Amino acid sequence: MDLGIKGRKAIVCAASKGLGKGCAMHLAREGVDLVINARTASELEATAEEIRNATGVKVTTVAIDVTTPEGRAAVLKACPEPDIVINNAGGPPPGDFREWTRDHWIKAIDANMLTPIEFIKATVDGMMKRGFGRIVNITSSSVKAPIDVLGLSNGARSGLTGFVAGIARKTIKHGVTINGLLPGPFDTDRLRGTMAARARMNNRSFEQERDMSAAAHPAGRFGTADEFGAMCAFLCSVHAGYMTGQNVLMDGGQYPGTY
Repeated sequence: MDLGIKGRKAIVCAASKGLGKGCAMHLAREGVDLVINARTASELEATAEEIRNATGVKVTTVAIDVTTPEGRAAVLKACPEPDIVINNAGGPPPGDFREWTRDHWIKAIDANMLTPIEFIKATVDGMMKRGFGRIVNITSSSVKAPIDVLGLSNGARSGLTGFVAGIARKTIKHGVTINGLLPGPFDTDRLRGTMAARARMNNRSFEQERDMSAAAHPAGRFGTADEFGAMCAFLCSVHAGYMTGQNVLMDGGQYPGTY
């Protein structure tokens, strides 16, 4: 299927590895030129070179912390008129809420709620003026089903989801959609960190925790970044223009609810 976005320009945050990299690669396969961001320059440039070699699109790297105003300004300078914005950030660390201070909460909210909102604020008016835009916020399955050890993520990402629900219906008539993409367990560094925390809490080895979790999952496995990137690219396509304010859950059937 031709997604109809060849020649478009996209910003993809936290794209050096994991789900962000999967999204960047699939957009590039559709002919989208990229500005990709992460904090570690060496990893980011390696990913950019991999994408260039695989697809031939233009890939610009901005190694910087986008939770700061200076970081966001640098990314927007590299791509001042994006057609697509993929908001993504590594999740806050797992733990016990009793141990979290106000600083822990502010850091989580900055990265997983306020930074995406700032990128939306900086780009959505231009998208509406040009008549096309796709904003995808990578959040978490915890928005629908909170995860006990990920309280910081539960709170911050739910705040972003609530904010988007209030504006996504105002942009679609101008050709701009804003949707959430909610990953469940995918084989990423983030999942491995969560598994390690649970293993410690349950007095099990990491391998035991990983194997038990995979075996208990309806799919019998964890998702891949390639699968996730394909869904992200579809949400950015011309075929998804009638879909906004939605939260697409990708969890291999783990969520047990009907709605």
